[in-house]
Parts: sequence; C-alpha cells; structure tokens
Amino acid sequence: MSVNDDVIKAGVASDADYIGRLFRDFQSVNDASVSSIMPLCMAPYFSLMLHEAKRKPQAITPTAFDGFSAEAEEVCARARHSLKLFEDTQRYIDGQLRFFRDEILDKHSEYFLRNTWLWLARRWEKDLGLFTYEGALVTTSHAATFHLGVETEKLLQEDNGAYMLSIMQQFGRCFRALGARMDTQGGETFVHYLSGTNLKSLDARASMYYAQAFNGAATPAINGVLTDFQVRMNFIDRIITAGADIRNLEYTVFKIRYVTLYQVLLSLKLLKEDARYPLSPSSSAVLEKILDTDSVRAITDGTAREFRNTLMHYNLLKGADAGKVDMRQPIFGLVPQYFPAYDFGQLSELVDACISETAGSLNSWARDM
Repeated sequence: MSVNDDVIKAGVASDADYIGRLFRDFQSVNDASVSSIMPLCMAPYFSLMLHEAKRKPQAITPTAFDGFSAEAEEVCARARHSLKLFEDTQRYIDGQLRFFRDEILDKHSEYFLRNTWLWLARRWEKDLGLFTYEGALVTTSHAATFHLGVETEKLLQEDNGAYMLSIMQQFGRCFRALGARMDTQGGETFVHYLSGTNLKSLDARASMYYAQAFNGAATPAINGVLTDFQVRMNFIDRIITAGADIRNLEYTVFKIRYVTLYQVLLSLKLLKEDARYPLSPSSSAVLEKILDTDSVRAITDGTAREFRNTLMHYNLLKGADAGKVDMRQPIFGLVPQYFPAYDFGQLSELVDACISETAGSLNSWARDM
C-alpha cells in the first residue's frame, strides 16, 4: 500500500470513529434540543465524509456503500458541494443567490405563510427558524436547508419525516460500514459539553429579518447567504470545540474548522471583488477589515490550497512530499510542508484566532447594517 493510500485510510477511519462517538453522545445526552439541532449543523460534514470516502474505493470496505441508493447519493453530493459556498463551480455567486432566493426563501415563504383563514392574523405568521447558543446564531431553518442537499419539495412534503429518515438511515449504515461505532469507549465529542438550556429558538418573518441584516433591504438573497456564513462560523467558533484543547484538536474537528473557515473567507473575497453585486460602502469596509489580515492571508494563501484539498478529499496532492509524511503526527505531518513557519499547535491557534475574529465581524455586521 502507498503512503497516499495510508493517508486516505487513516483520514476515513478518523472521521468514521468521530461520527460514531458523536452519535453515541447525541444518544446519551438526553436533551432533545441538542440532539435535534446539532445534527443540522453537522449535516454537510457528514455528506463531505461519505461523498469523498465513496470516491476512494482502494481505502474502504468494498461493500460499504452497497445499500446507498442513487437518491441518497445525489443528496449526499449536493450537501457536500454546498460547503464550497461561492466557490461552487456549478453555481458560483449568482447561482447560489438564485438558489437561495428561489428554492429556499420563496418556497419556504409560500409553504409557511398565508395559511391562516383570518387575514388579520397573517402578519404574525413566521417562515424562518433561528437557533442560538449562548446568544450566538448557530443555525437557521434556511441555512439547514441550504446544506441538507434535499430538494425543497421533498423536505417540505407531508410524510411525517419518512423521506429524510430513509436518507439518514442510509447515511448511518454507510458510516457503520466505514467503522463508526456507537458503543465505542473513545473520547467525548462537543455534544457532551453542551447545555440544552443555552440553546434557544425563535421564529421570524424572513423578509423582515433579512431586510435588517448585513447589506440591508435591497439585497435579501445576499443577506440570507451571508447569514449562512455567519452561522457556519459561529458553529465552528462556539460549538465544535467545546471541551477541546485548541492546540491538540483531533483530525476531524480541525478539518471541519479549517475547511469551513477557508471556504467562508474565499467566498467573502469573491463577493468583495465582484462589482455585479451591490454592496454599501459600510459593507465593503467590513469585508476589507475581515480579509486584510496576516492570518487570513496565511490561511488562504495559494500554497495552502493543496492542504485544504487534502482535508476535503483525503488524498495527498502532487505538491506533498510523501517522504515527509508521518502517520504519527497530527494531519500526518503535513502542516510544516504547507505552513513552514508553524507546527500543528501553532497553526491551530492561528486558525482559532481567525475563526473568532471572522465570526465576531460577521455577527457585528449582521446587526449593525
């Protein structure tokens, strides 16, 4: 077996082990709010792991995806690609904004509004669910929909959740085949450290909420997608590292944080540089402040693209020196190859500081338009 195959196998095994412990903790925490909302935050990462593992048959159990239907595979692929945000080569910025407007904002409004017979009461109808942890917005019903990979009509159909249950059961069987175990005695995940009393929900009218967020009333679709960026960052800032040592993060947690930060920053950069999308002077100033830092440049530098790609796809890229791979080291010893000035602990601290700064800036921007 090659070094590349060793890296792929170790990455898949680490992710599967983490997912097994995660669902063990969901089951044991005995808190309905945590065990129902946090899986929505994690959903695109489940799909990322399965989609990429399926494409590496040399490193997985041959029968792992035998029960994976074509429908589940399509859902998985759409959810995985959603993590690219504005870098999605099928949609880019315009396609993502159009998808958000047509498939989420409009269809959710059509489904949830104008349902009461008393027209005077319609002003109180709501079509957007907001979920906060310790006051920070960590997901919304629109953000969850954006990343589930499920067609809106199927997500909103009146089937008591049968469709989604079928897809999730298939995901679960694949993870089990890859090595996930709920009876593992391994370390606790972030779920163990959360308190359901700190998780709050609120319903809002989407048109009003987005009119008062980020870039203002003229750009509801941009504001909606930026809200998704905001909850992505708050999740990796406030939630997934609960109970963890930032300098000693396990493979899966670091991977989720780096990939999410990288994609949000690159997407903000694409938005800032594209004159077709009208941003107010204050919005442009916020983006300038977020992006014009040494830490952002280090994390998104062109030479770090292969590092991001290995985390996304499991395999080594052509720029990696296989002779310097060390399976005993965090991220297989790849950090010094792509970030010569940092060891793993130092890079993790840099990523943590950049996450905190970016999340804080997005939170302020959302409120201060």
